[in-house]
Amino acid sequence: MQAFHSDNFSLTLPPGHTFPASKYRMLRDQLPGVVGPWRVQEAQAATDGELALAHTPDYVEAVLQGHLTAAQQREIGFPWSPMMAERSRRSVGASIAAARAALAEGVAANLAGGTHHAYADRGSGYCVFNDVAVAARLMQAEWHRRHRQRLRVLVIDLDVHQGNGTAAIFRDDSTVFTLSLHGAKNFPFRKEPSDLDVDLPDGCTDAPYLRALDEALEAVWARLAGTPPGLAFYLAGADPHEGDRLGRLKLTTAGMRERDRRVFEALRVRRLPVALSMAGGYGRDLQTTVDVQLNTLREAAASWQQWQAETQSSP
Repeated sequence: MQAFHSDNFSLTLPPGHTFPASKYRMLRDQLPGVVGPWRVQEAQAATDGELALAHTPDYVEAVLQGHLTAAQQREIGFPWSPMMAERSRRSVGASIAAARAALAEGVAANLAGGTHHAYADRGSGYCVFNDVAVAARLMQAEWHRRHRQRLRVLVIDLDVHQGNGTAAIFRDDSTVFTLSLHGAKNFPFRKEPSDLDVDLPDGCTDAPYLRALDEALEAVWARLAGTPPGLAFYLAGADPHEGDRLGRLKLTTAGMRERDRRVFEALRVRRLPVALSMAGGYGRDLQTTVDVQLNTLREAAASWQQWQAETQSSP
């Protein structure tokens, strides 16, 4: 199974900053202990033209050339630096590479990504470029060029924060279906309408969360029965976990892993390739967040192995 990283490009953050920049290297360093035949590669940077598939040229230029205003930097939550711009390009590149690998092999991962608060013309909430939006549109273009057919995309966003940027980018695009399960009272406080939004109350625990997930997935399959997607993106945020500083939900480690198992199983039985991204996670103990995301990668590897076995056994 292929996984792509961008953690060689670090952010320069002030002391006490809440963004867990060290999480990504921790995750990659501990990945070899996870069951699964991993092939980990550094991601290439997304090109200006690829970024412009989901972002305005003016915004792309402002990020890459260091022209972001102070207000724009505050909304993103990071000070600009050349490394910040390069890291953002590489994170998008990792989702592009994961999407290509998923279409070839069934399951692949970006060891970062899930930057779903970025809009077409601005960043927000620790998100500079929207990696899933760029990768989705690029895969659609590449698919059409090769097959002369439309590639429909499903975004399953289980970060605890609503995917407002992704929802806004695809608002009028019937070829991309966006699903978001999130804390009703959490950031962003002004939500954008996804194709299907599920608002969860503070303190939501395993059983009601998993019930809501099952119902949401059934609704997705029903609504897409006539136009089935050919590629999924799964934003597997660790922040619904009970130990998260920003999540406000109460899922246990076992509940989080069951969440992931159900998503991967639902996609695998439909032979729907999936590009995984890790999205948010802000544990009071950062190792707890990494453990939750390692479990996500365990379930991804198990799904990939089943996908390969089923492919080999097919006539």
